[in-house]
Amino acid sequence: MSLSDSNQRSLLKILSLFSLVRGYNIIVLVLAQYLTARYILAPQTAWIALLLDFKFFAIVSASALTTAAGYIINNFYDAAKDQINRPKKYILEHLISQQLQLIFYLLLNMAAFVIASAISIKVVLFFLFYMMTIWFYSSTVKRLFWLSNVFSALLMILPFWAITLYFKNFDPIIFYHAAYLFFLILARDIIKDLENFKGDWVQRYQTLPVVFNHRTTKIFITVAILCTFIPTYFLIQQPLGKIHYFFWASIPFLSFVLIFLWRAQTEKAYLWTHNFIKLWILIGVLSIALIYH
Repeated sequence: MSLSDSNQRSLLKILSLFSLVRGYNIIVLVLAQYLTARYILAPQTAWIALLLDFKFFAIVSASALTTAAGYIINNFYDAAKDQINRPKKYILEHLISQQLQLIFYLLLNMAAFVIASAISIKVVLFFLFYMMTIWFYSSTVKRLFWLSNVFSALLMILPFWAITLYFKNFDPIIFYHAAYLFFLILARDIIKDLENFKGDWVQRYQTLPVVFNHRTTKIFITVAILCTFIPTYFLIQQPLGKIHYFFWASIPFLSFVLIFLWRAQTEKAYLWTHNFIKLWILIGVLSIALIYH
């Protein structure tokens, strides 16, 4: 094997690992936690003080490592249906053997455990609960009717609960933001079930499209998206600065997503709908910097 081929194979394995741990999602998670801490949970704290806060850094690191491990174990249990739904992605991610994937899963969780133990026993217990919940979701809950979607959305919110507990800030505004994000993630997760219908049906996952049909599933998604308008109303009433523009804009944008969803009939169209919400979540994360400005 030439040096060029060796480098190319090494690069592919790095890309495989990045895809396996959903590197993009981990980067967004870390960014969201820092922006949430700086502008919502502890707005009086300067950036330099936040960046030098070892305990906060440790909580964010443990969150990122545990979540990355969660994506690996979820991929491990979903391998059969991913082979049907995303054959190219499946091939890329399985350049790393399943045995090696499990080793990475254990190493990431062990690293998160060690980091958490450097803070306090309460933090250790929190992340042990988080790890076990992710494993339970991936191995069991993922196949259960409707519960899988709620579980998935709650797991995405849990790292933010960790930093909320750290700063001991329980302002109602935080819970309005959490509710908005929860319903948005819930809608996105159900849309993914439409996108992955073929593999879910073959592997007998009890998702909403499999149990009911596409039309009924779209009604559930519509309800979830309309529920985002409730926390949006309360957030708009608060003196939160320029972030108001994001919440005002979410009404026409999410209405457009609903129209697109109801016209969608193919796997590709559902993927576009899923990506529209994913993009909106990213814009929402970046918009946190506008709060109180």
